[in-house]
Formats: sequence, structure tokens, C-alpha cells
Amino acid sequence: MLLVYKVPNEPTSGRVFVWRKIKKLGALLLHDSVWVLPATPRTREQLRWLANEIVELRGQATLWESRLALGIDEEKLISQFIAAVDVEYREILAGLKKKDRDLAELSRQYQQAKGQDYFNSELGHRVRAALAGNGGKK
Repeated sequence: MLLVYKVPNEPTSGRVFVWRKIKKLGALLLHDSVWVLPATPRTREQLRWLANEIVELRGQATLWESRLALGIDEEKLISQFIAAVDVEYREILAGLKKKDRDLAELSRQYQQAKGQDYFNSELGHRVRAALAGNGGKK
């Protein structure tokens, strides 16, 4: 899925709103305002909602469902998605090593990262096991 959009510069809150939504979905920036996500039922729905919200902000949005024909290869794109979510997973693992860790917060962070883990990162499996192993520990 590709989202191409333009939001008016003012008020800046609209641009920040769109950027935060895109980042929360775990989209990758391909070029300027061109963002990519794997085509899943969830991403289709989320991007349709976001495109409508962009139009309500008096912006322009085009949503494409596409196939890669030439350019960056698919494996490289998948690696970029995994690398992005692995950053989140590493932060969770680091948090688990702290004495004063907040397991509820780390679990929330894991759920958010899992929502962006479109290609089942191996590190994500390790984080899940680590969280399960720390279930009753403080």
C-alpha cells in the first residue's frame, strides 16, 4: 500500500497528526510524502481512514495498492520493515534488564511494536518470550 499525501502547512497540528498516525502504523518513507506499508486488511482500513482524515484537513491523499516492478527489491524493503521494528524490540529488551522495570509499560510497548511487525521479526519472538518469563517478577 502506498499513501501519497499533501497537507496544508498551517495549522501545523494537521501535519503532526498525519505524521504521528503514519509512524504509529510503522510505515516506511520512500520519498518525500510517499509512505509504504504491506497490504493487509488492517493497513488497507487504517490508510483509508487516514486518507479521509487528510482530506478533512483540506489536504490531498492518494492511496495505491501496488506491486513492486522495478527499483528497491522486495527483500530489501522487508529488511527495512524488520530493522525499524527491531529498534523498538531492543528498547523493550533493554527495559527488561532494568531493576525498576515497569512490566505493564513494557508490555504496552510490545503490543504497539507487534502491531508494526508485519514480517514476524525473530527478535519479536525473543521479546515475547522474555516478557512471558518476567510475568510475575518486579
